[in-house]
Amino acid sequence: MRTFRTDGSLSSRLLALACALALVAAQALPAAAQDRGITVQVDKPGAAIPRTLFGLFFEDINFGADGGLYPERVKNRSFEFPDPLMGWKQAAPGDSKGTLQVYDRIAGTAVANPHYLRIKVDEPGKGFGVTNEGFRGVGVEKGKEYTFSVLARGAGGSPRALRVEVLDADGRALGETRVSGFTPQWKKYSATLRATGTEAKARVNVLVEGTGALDVDLVSLFPKETWGGRANGLRPDLVRLLKEMNPGFLRFPGGCIVEGRTLEQRYQWKTTIGDPEDRRLIVNRWNTEFRHRLTPDYYQSFGLGYYEYFQLSEDIGAEPLPIMNCGMACQFNTGELAPMEDLDHFIQDAIDLIEFANAPANTKWGRVRAGMGHPKPFNLKMLGVGNEQWGPQYVERYKAFARVLKAKYPNVTLVSSSGPFPDGKEFDYLWGQLRQLNAELVDEHYYRPPQWFRDNAGRYDDYPRNGPKVFAGEYAAQSVAIASPDNRNNWETALSEAAFVTGLERNADLVRLSSYAPLFGHVEAWQWTPNLIWFDNLRSYGTPNYYVQKLFSTNQGTRLLPVLIDGSPKNGRDGLYASASLDEGSGEVIVKVVNTSSSRREVRINLAGAGGVRGGKALTLASSDLKAENSLDEPTRLSPVEKPLTATGTEFTHAFAPNSLTVLRVAALR
Repeated sequence: MRTFRTDGSLSSRLLALACALALVAAQALPAAAQDRGITVQVDKPGAAIPRTLFGLFFEDINFGADGGLYPERVKNRSFEFPDPLMGWKQAAPGDSKGTLQVYDRIAGTAVANPHYLRIKVDEPGKGFGVTNEGFRGVGVEKGKEYTFSVLARGAGGSPRALRVEVLDADGRALGETRVSGFTPQWKKYSATLRATGTEAKARVNVLVEGTGALDVDLVSLFPKETWGGRANGLRPDLVRLLKEMNPGFLRFPGGCIVEGRTLEQRYQWKTTIGDPEDRRLIVNRWNTEFRHRLTPDYYQSFGLGYYEYFQLSEDIGAEPLPIMNCGMACQFNTGELAPMEDLDHFIQDAIDLIEFANAPANTKWGRVRAGMGHPKPFNLKMLGVGNEQWGPQYVERYKAFARVLKAKYPNVTLVSSSGPFPDGKEFDYLWGQLRQLNAELVDEHYYRPPQWFRDNAGRYDDYPRNGPKVFAGEYAAQSVAIASPDNRNNWETALSEAAFVTGLERNADLVRLSSYAPLFGHVEAWQWTPNLIWFDNLRSYGTPNYYVQKLFSTNQGTRLLPVLIDGSPKNGRDGLYASASLDEGSGEVIVKVVNTSSSRREVRINLAGAGGVRGGKALTLASSDLKAENSLDEPTRLSPVEKPLTATGTEFTHAFAPNSLTVLRVAALR
């Protein structure tokens, strides 16, 4: 063996070289081998997290109500569209002959649904009448029962019966039923139809048997299986997806439809309650908004109205948050203004709504609510004034609303608007004005590229803590561009939103509510993408974005815990985003970590101040494919996976998958 003798100077140089090489080698190691650190300060609990932090925004867009959550199978059931036979065609099987004519039930009066159809049969054949195309088809399931109902009266001759049949795309019968015994007076008739097959794109025939004339109105085919088994109930699979999110609030009915293209076409809650036949149909302002997705058959029947919204809020355990028109039509359309001297009845509508929701059953509007089947108040605590208006005209109208409503109902929190964009001249102007007015909640909207959401995870870190609180009322990462028909609900958008939401949770002392938008989209009748939940006439699924929202809302905690990433309070260091909370009921520390890197991260978790650990679990939502999506055929392709958490002490290492959202629930001793 040969030995070498070196002097101290050479040894120092060699040692320095060795250290440098070791550093280079460490930097060259894959991220999985590099230890990072997240410290959760369990012994320094912060502000209480509001129950309303994560909620839902509903708007009747993309056939979200009629054709979606409201499961009526017959489109234009009262013949009230401007083209009264839109959705209907003549049906004349077996050489039958006759005529169809739409009349006014009480000409010249203010009846909510005045039109009706007269079916006159000259040669009955196998029945003469009409066929309805439904909402991109009629969905029926084998073995399920549907209630057919109709308002009818004899109009000459003696028609024997009205036969209702459901046919598949090839004309095969999937079930039928009949009603009979018609008189000269209007009367409601109903019968049960049991489907003998499953079809998402069936059609409904309504045929008069025998010669004579029959007047028909409010033609309905309604599933017996609804949420809560209600006669005018909602679609169960869609409500179930909402309830499973454990939402803190439900904002309704929108959105731009609150405003309307004109004030005449605005949403007026009083026309949406009472018996369905007394609810006045109006156009849906999304029907021809986008040339790339014209939907001229899109109207609002208000079968799903304000009473049903309040019921739904109660059913899913969410605080109701209705939004009222403030005397301004949509500023992207006409921008029509109600003169200030005519604003009183807009304000009175808000006063009456609070009475409808909260007053005893012996008051005017409390009596209406009780008469619809809900004597107990709905306990409304929040109300929105306008949707996303901007400019001095909005401030002037908000001040008028706030002055009256806060004097009469000081315990009802008012939500105000910061406009449609998350920055810019109008945004800054409104925030300045609303701070001066001591507004309570300011609604901010963000439709931006995925990178914006990652870059803005610290958006609220430096917002002033005195003054108005924030409602992150509408947000969704746009994979292509705002309102582009090519936007996708892919994993990149959802992951970016997850990074942003950690920032909302870390600032829950300021951000009191948040909600993704829009909520629903019919796969064949949408106007806007992306959307949280997609459906057809029979099936539905949650997007990756849905599962991000669900992981946050079902793992919320009750009190904030400070988080440091590599010793810094700054979120998003080196692609890592984190938030944490304490569940005071279960004693669990809940840590949410988003890894936006394409590499696995070995991260040291330190539960500082915890007395020990009694086990836990990890829920992970991850995909190496940023373009991954769910679908009707693969509804849970990208969904959370739960595994036990191997943590034996208050300091442990966890491997966070590439492109992942992970929720750690640790039973920690304090």
